[in-house]
Amino acid sequence: MVDAVDVVIVASAFGMDAVRTHGHLKWARASRQAGAAGFEVRRELFADEADAAPHNLRALGQRIAELGLWSVYSTPASLYTAHGKLDADALRLSIEEALALGARFVKLQLGGFATYANAAVIADHMRCAELRLVVENGQLAQGGSLAQFTGLFDALTREGHAEVLGMTFDIGNWAWCDVAPLEAAAPLAAHVEYIHCKTAVGDGARRFPAAPAADDTQFGAVLDTLPRHVPRGIEFPFDASRIETDAAHYVAWLAAA
Repeated sequence: MVDAVDVVIVASAFGMDAVRTHGHLKWARASRQAGAAGFEVRRELFADEADAAPHNLRALGQRIAELGLWSVYSTPASLYTAHGKLDADALRLSIEEALALGARFVKLQLGGFATYANAAVIADHMRCAELRLVVENGQLAQGGSLAQFTGLFDALTREGHAEVLGMTFDIGNWAWCDVAPLEAAAPLAAHVEYIHCKTAVGDGARRFPAAPAADDTQFGAVLDTLPRHVPRGIEFPFDASRIETDAAHYVAWLAAA
């Protein structure tokens, strides 16, 4: 029998407007009721910048923990600027906010990484932080290419800090960059610490995230290639007419898939 995996529900799965209107805590409660182990807080879904103030993040984090959930803190900030320089200010702020929340992971976009990771500076920022830094493949060419991610982990190794960060592997996002997710899974699997689970439907600018079909063999093959023990996040939208049922169904399915 295969052991179940921790499943996280990403706040946006409940609908961006719903999260901005009702706040993250309502949907953290729904995630707990659905059987999730974790909940991903999205900074861009805060209704007000004051929601990111340390005391408000601490209060939210405490309430999430009281529900029996652990948390991920996701920010749209990029680790590297468009010119390839480490954005140390964005990293510092993201870490501070994630620590206030009490998150297990802080997730950033990769941004414009080119050749030099500046790994020693990242390691210095993470030295006393009791959380894990992960970078996610995004939907834009910058920060979403396979070559950038293989180059990043090669650079971290060359610079002597191979373990300073890991990867959030977003299965669906590769479609926006015309990369087959299975093609990316093998070379990156060793660095993957969190998986965003979704597929993509449509083409070009009219491409949208969607739930994987139960018989989607490519999706299953990607999961089989990636580490079995890492948490899996639901980042596709639930059906608004049956949110609770959808959430519980997909949590149970992904935990066992």
